[in-house]
Amino acid sequence: MGDAIGQSLSLAIGVALSPIPIIAVTLLLVSAHGRVSGPAFVLGWVLGLAVIGAIVLAVAGPADAAGDEGGPATWVYVLKLALGALLVLIAIRQWSSRPGAETVGKSPKWMTAIEGFTPVKALGTGALLGGAYPKNTLLAVGAAASIAQTGVSGAQQAIAYAVFAIIGSIGVGIPVVLHFTMGQRSRVILERMKDWMSHNNVAIMAVLCLVIGTKLIGDGISGI
Repeated sequence: MGDAIGQSLSLAIGVALSPIPIIAVTLLLVSAHGRVSGPAFVLGWVLGLAVIGAIVLAVAGPADAAGDEGGPATWVYVLKLALGALLVLIAIRQWSSRPGAETVGKSPKWMTAIEGFTPVKALGTGALLGGAYPKNTLLAVGAAASIAQTGVSGAQQAIAYAVFAIIGSIGVGIPVVLHFTMGQRSRVILERMKDWMSHNNVAIMAVLCLVIGTKLIGDGISGI
């Protein structure tokens, strides 16, 4: 099972370092319903990741991701190659669409809207960003496929993916922990975190997608 966890570790870090979800949960925490909306967002986030993992692991089992000769099946390598290429394309698109100097300092409309979200909307937003956000979807699919290719039992695959989801939730979980442990004192830290993430969002996303995408492409090429 250690190999299964190791295969998905770098992808989990990529999910954890997602600027927009971290900004979103930070904004929710300082809103009127922050004490409920923040944890609701994290719960939705975990559920979103869990759904993607459950689907991929359920499909990968019958498809025999571990292969017949002790190594991963060819389709797993092809999948990694495709996922890596998509992540590289996302990186290029992110960088090419970075905001110009005239828009720096202006908050996107969604940042203003999210502060008024109810806990139910926060839960739904967390689920969407956790499971349907393009970068996260690709990374979660890649992680589940990497876990399935090790050939460990279904229960061990579930545990390995749970570890992936937990690590992938650290980014959105830290602001919530700070909010509940530090109270009002956390507002300054959360505000600075939000501002830094907002300012460096494009660079973080582009670098993450490029590095992880290149790794997946390398893994795919080495096995085909």
